[in-house]
Amino acid sequence: MNFDLTEERQMLQDSLRRFLSDRYTTSVRNEILEGESGYSADIWGQLAELGVIGALFSEEDGGFGGAGFDISTVFEELGRAGVVEPLLDTALLGGGLIAALGNDSQKELVEEVIGGAVQLAFAHGEPTSRYETSRVETTATVDGAEIILKGQKAVVVNAEAADHLIVSARESGDADSTDGISLFLVPRDTAGLSMRGYALLAGGRAAEVDLDGVRLPETARLGAAGGAYSAIADALARAEVALAAETLGAMETATELTRQYLLTRTQFGRPIGTFQALQHRVADLLIELEQARSAVINAAGHLEGDARLRDLNIAAARNLIGRAGRLVAEDSIQMHGGIAMTQEYELAHIAKRIVMAEHRFGDADTQLERFLDLSAA
Repeated sequence: MNFDLTEERQMLQDSLRRFLSDRYTTSVRNEILEGESGYSADIWGQLAELGVIGALFSEEDGGFGGAGFDISTVFEELGRAGVVEPLLDTALLGGGLIAALGNDSQKELVEEVIGGAVQLAFAHGEPTSRYETSRVETTATVDGAEIILKGQKAVVVNAEAADHLIVSARESGDADSTDGISLFLVPRDTAGLSMRGYALLAGGRAAEVDLDGVRLPETARLGAAGGAYSAIADALARAEVALAAETLGAMETATELTRQYLLTRTQFGRPIGTFQALQHRVADLLIELEQARSAVINAAGHLEGDARLRDLNIAAARNLIGRAGRLVAEDSIQMHGGIAMTQEYELAHIAKRIVMAEHRFGDADTQLERFLDLSAA
């Protein structure tokens, strides 16, 4: 099987890599992290102009990609450069759910997302849900021509900057049931919606969201009442492939920074990279890196297939990358010494991204449990 990128994906990768290498320096990122929005509107607009956001959507939805390898190509480059802009949350999760469930009027937002004019956030996780995607206690109650939302959402990434939140709420069924979950498009300034924002360790911002009797018209619902779980599972699968590819890109950068440092840092009159013990440690990192690359390719290749097989391969990839990523982050820092902990040095941010990525959508142990459950099914 040929795993080389198609000509179109190679062009996308090359243009994105050139753009990020020119524009996304450590100092630029640090300025973004010090800002209030958690991302750069200027860089976001330029990513849209380059077609990066459009590459995450199918032609049917107004883009020119949307397949597993389109997603992995884009996010590997974003991870390599340590990009903090919320493409995963606005495009893959928010935009993907609207594209999957929205009516013609709602899907107009997808065009605005692709054009870089709209920010979205997916408010799904709750204080008690941990990594259980079907656990939704937020309620949606029909009151005449309106729907009332009550509940809390936790760690909603990009919530403060979002023009619209896509909120999951239960219209029927038990708290853990996959049936009865609906999605609602909630404008940021809706009465009864409040949030407490904070910076994330690896970059960007999130918020705890309170829905205190939020009233919406029935037209705010995305798709059929109580039938959103399948679309949520599909969107999260795409997001997990993206996160795996992003971590792979960050691992590549961490390994390369370490290799360069070992060739320039001298001790006892010669580069420390000539010491055999350190050469062996770098060799171990390269082996882990290639295993991670194979796992990402496998997950991306199964993204459009059978849901059970798709989830099985994603769980395997996330588990492997979670474990390999920790090794790369820890060893890179150890071989760099104190310089690796300084905010002005690129590795400090990259290592944080690698470590924290494991804890989104399910850490390595959770992914192992998922893999075992799916294998026994």
